[in-house]
Amino acid sequence: MARLLILVGILATILWLLHWFRTTPAHRVSRTLRKAAVWGLIAILVLAAATGRLNPIFAAVGAAIPLLLRAANLIRLFPAVQQLLRGLGLGGLAGPGTASAGNRAQTSRIRTRYLEMFLDHGTGTMDGEVLDGPFQGRRLADLTLDELMRMIELYRETDAQSAAVLEAYLDRERDPDWRRSDQGGGRPGRAPPHGERLTETEAWSILGLEPGADAASIRAAHRRLMQRLHPDRGGSDYLAAKINEAKRLLLGD
Repeated sequence: MARLLILVGILATILWLLHWFRTTPAHRVSRTLRKAAVWGLIAILVLAAATGRLNPIFAAVGAAIPLLLRAANLIRLFPAVQQLLRGLGLGGLAGPGTASAGNRAQTSRIRTRYLEMFLDHGTGTMDGEVLDGPFQGRRLADLTLDELMRMIELYRETDAQSAAVLEAYLDRERDPDWRRSDQGGGRPGRAPPHGERLTETEAWSILGLEPGADAASIRAAHRRLMQRLHPDRGGSDYLAAKINEAKRLLLGD
């Protein structure tokens, strides 16, 4: 009976993990796995120290370092391996990029009155710089949640587009429970009234493409960004609308 209960528990855990992998944005999965790996390593070191087996572990790590360095050098010699690593979110190990001319930028940018937001295509990580108002010149990643909440109150009163972009950042990169303490929030990722129409320069920047990229590159960038920034995947209605608008402008749809 005990073995059956253990088996049922293991199966339930596997099913939950599969569901979590399917429904969680890739950058959050990567961040969670990195944290789990760090804490797992700490646990192993503590256990090894308690049982007197720490020295063999240090010896094994020392022996593995030269092998890892050689492997990294070999990886850089094979473009196909580099592309595979970038697809797994390990672009730093793969070395300098080898993307096509139409997709060298690898970063999408959206500019509002108060913020300039960045989305890394490789990792799906979103960040931004404050252009005006409180904390001007600071990166969002360097601000506390309390500071960001003060900013969003101002943006909701003075610029709905900045508020929508900041809400998308908070939903994607910070604790989603921030909305529980939010006194002025509405539906997640609500789209504000549209301002001026996009320029071509803004459209290229939003899609993360170099000006002059072909139609196939535009469609590929649009598809990739919609997969990352769809409201069901940690994006928002506003960001999705901007991506669609950029595609329509550049393709003349």
